Amino acid sequence: MPALKKRFGQHFLRDESVLARIAGVCAHMPGDRTIEIGPGDGALTAHLLRQAGELHVIEVDRDLIRGLARRFAGGGVIIHEADALRFPLCTAVPGRLRVVGNLPYNISSPLIFHCLAQPCITGMAFLLQKEVVDRLAAAPGGRDYGRLSVMVQARCEVVPLFTVPPEAFYPPPAVVSRLVTLRKVPSPVPPADTALFAAIVACAFSQRRKMLRHSLRAYFGDAAWRSLGIDPVRRPETLSVAEFAALAAYAHTQSRESP
Repeated sequence: MPALKKRFGQHFLRDESVLARIAGVCAHMPGDRTIEIGPGDGALTAHLLRQAGELHVIEVDRDLIRGLARRFAGGGVIIHEADALRFPLCTAVPGRLRVVGNLPYNISSPLIFHCLAQPCITGMAFLLQKEVVDRLAAAPGGRDYGRLSVMVQARCEVVPLFTVPPEAFYPPPAVVSRLVTLRKVPSPVPPADTALFAAIVACAFSQRRKMLRHSLRAYFGDAAWRSLGIDPVRRPETLSVAEFAALAAYAHTQSRESP
């Protein structure tokens, strides 16, 4: 058993049936090559390797890397020593990529945003804290619906799958985990509007208790709300992804027309 390092948020998945189920889900994800983020000591890696002739893994812990190199010395596993948040996936691994991983809870959201920004990634399968999956899949109107929901649903089909109890890990985390798949879909936001879309969504949810006319007053006045047909007394958690996309498109058009 490798020594645990708290700074990396390590919880090693030990249940063989769960590992096999995750590998089976990954096998049906679109993509030409598979990348595993945070392979740990290689428990999931071994299952993934059985269904792929070549597997790329990204690991930051040098002690674990040495163990991976010994375990998979026979070939098939290409190890990248790197911080996954800074790893240039599309330039380092050619082709359409599927990404899988038992993600550390403390960096799961930033990693998802990093993967969303990589055009080569076609699908993802992540084991996450159940509460994070609830936020990813949340519909407008609920308390779980927020910035993460909108930004991910604008780019992906979110499919929550099975839950995994704490006792399936070593050491057991204090939370229940859940597998989720994210399949890239055409974005409702034109490329020219993506940065503006992200800024508007972030601004709206940074003050989610406020009405839109107040939280987004830097972007929209009364005439804009009338033109858009969106009631400015609504709060951000009531807006659909399509409505946020419409806000970004309108703001982009207005900025181009301004002198």
